Amino acid sequence: MDQETFNKNYTMQSLHKAIKVLKAFTREEPRLSLTELNKKTGISISSLQRFVSTLVYEGFLHKDERTKQYQLGLSLMYLGRLVEEESSMVTAAEPILKALNEEIGESVSLNVVDGDERRCIYNLASKYPLAAKAYVGDTSPLYAGASAKVLLAFLPKEQFEQYMASVVFNPITENTLLSKEALEDSLEIIKQQGFAISYSERVKGAHSVAAPILTPTGHAIASVTIVVPDVRYKDFEEQHLISLVTNAARTIEEQLY
Repeated sequence: MDQETFNKNYTMQSLHKAIKVLKAFTREEPRLSLTELNKKTGISISSLQRFVSTLVYEGFLHKDERTKQYQLGLSLMYLGRLVEEESSMVTAAEPILKALNEEIGESVSLNVVDGDERRCIYNLASKYPLAAKAYVGDTSPLYAGASAKVLLAFLPKEQFEQYMASVVFNPITENTLLSKEALEDSLEIIKQQGFAISYSERVKGAHSVAAPILTPTGHAIASVTIVVPDVRYKDFEEQHLISLVTNAARTIEEQLY
C-alpha cells in the first residue's frame, strides 16, 4: 500500500494536526504562543484556536492566562509514565542498560523509529561532568548518527524504500552524510557487521556505537547506543564497546522473544 492510499483511507487529518501541535513543543521551546504555534505548524490561527482549546480542556495542554502561552499538560505526563512503566521494551531493557551504564560510566540510550526520525525512549546519563547530553524524547534524522542509522539499516523493506525515496539531507555537522549513495553504502556496511559506529555525525565531539534490537524476522524495533565524548573515546578499545553494545541488544532480544 502506497503512502497516498494509506493517508486517504486510514488517517484523520484533524488528528494529525492535533498531534502536530503537541510535537511543536520541545525542551528548548516548552512554552509557545498561538502565533508561535502557527509559525511552527503551518496550521491557520482559526483552526489552531479550536485545537488548543480542546487540548486544554482534555488536559494535554495548559494555558498561562497571564502570558497567553501554552505548555504541555499533566495528562501527557500521566500517559508518559504509563508508557514508561508498562512498556515491555523498557521493562526488559532497563536492568541491562543500567548494568552497561554502571560498567562503562558513559551515556547509554534506547531508541526507536518514530515516523522519519529516531526518538530516544530511555536514557541513562554519563557519570562524568563532560558528556554528550541526551534526553528521553530527543529526536534526530534517521540518516545521522549510529543510533539512527542502525535502525534505518534494519527497517522492513517497504518502509525503508519509502524513507529513501523522500529523504532530504541537511548538514548537521561536517561529518553528516549528505547523499543517498553515501548513506546506502554506510547502511550496507552496518547490515553486514550488525552494528554502527559514528564520529561526530550529529553532535560534534561525540562518538557513538549502536546495535539493533531485532525481531525474529530480522527487523529493528529499537537500538542500544553508547555515546562517548571524543576526549575519552581513546580510553576504550573500540571492539570492547562494540561487544558491550551488541551483547546488551542480544540480551534484550532474549527477554522479549
